[in-house]
Amino acid sequence: MTRNQLITDHLNETRRRSILLWNGLPENFYDWKPDSDATTALQMIRHVLQADYGWNMIINKEDMSNYRTPWEDRPYSSVEDEIEFAEPYRQNFLQSVEKFSEKELSETIIIHPGNGTKKLLGDYLLRIAYHESVHAGQFLYYLRAMGVQRPFIWD
Repeated sequence: MTRNQLITDHLNETRRRSILLWNGLPENFYDWKPDSDATTALQMIRHVLQADYGWNMIINKEDMSNYRTPWEDRPYSSVEDEIEFAEPYRQNFLQSVEKFSEKELSETIIIHPGNGTKKLLGDYLLRIAYHESVHAGQFLYYLRAMGVQRPFIWD
């Protein structure tokens, strides 16, 4: 198994568990948030899903100076709708990850546009999965605070 296949498997496994969590969100809690400064549960799901679009631009070194997401002005509907809308962008991102050579993963420098941090491409891709994992933990807290039974993701 190649390094990019391992990274892709890790990204897919992280997403599988996120989807298990998100599907545990009752519709009447879509707009729930722990305080007035937090994002709603559905906003957090969208944040994670739409990040793939931006990650793909970053790892392909595309110009982000006029960054606009396809989700801009898109109304929130349901967890299922959010996942379905995001799927083509997810597949584009995964295809990009799969095309990188071992050399590219270990030698290409990625500069994160938000903070200017420099990382090797392989390391950057693993941090993308970590970003989603952090939000999975945050989402588990949301479900606990809502008093909703949390899906079992520890298989």
